[in-house]
Amino acid sequence: MAGEAQDSNWPLPKFYFSVDWGSTTDIPFQEVSGLEIEAQPIEYRHGNSPVFSTINMPGIIKNSHVTMKKGVFVNDNAFWDWYNQIKMNTIERQNVVIKLLDESGSPTMTWTLNNAWPSKISSTDLKSDANEVAVESIEISHEGLTITNG
Repeated sequence: MAGEAQDSNWPLPKFYFSVDWGSTTDIPFQEVSGLEIEAQPIEYRHGNSPVFSTINMPGIIKNSHVTMKKGVFVNDNAFWDWYNQIKMNTIERQNVVIKLLDESGSPTMTWTLNNAWPSKISSTDLKSDANEVAVESIEISHEGLTITNG
């Protein structure tokens, strides 16, 4: 109703974020997806169980690949330079930090991908009748996801 104190607890918008990796900070990405981890269930039934069913236990943790998309810029080969290190088996694993920011630019939630490396790069598609921005994407494999607040 009008005149009542308004609740100041609102969900955060997802459009204001930043991505940092290695010495490169604040890369202007358009989209980040795949921030998921999952514990694969193990079904188990011990031999003397009086119940004729299995129980579920947490098993191996599975980290999903994280996909990031950004616009293509002139002389910006950061994705390709990082990916090309795979050929010589000298891949430089880096921690990738993704921050969800509030209206003042302060991080409210942070996802850290530990020991990340690029597993796939996709260049933009090309169309002679298109009027969109050229967008490239990188798929990142990692060894663990850490989530912190504030």
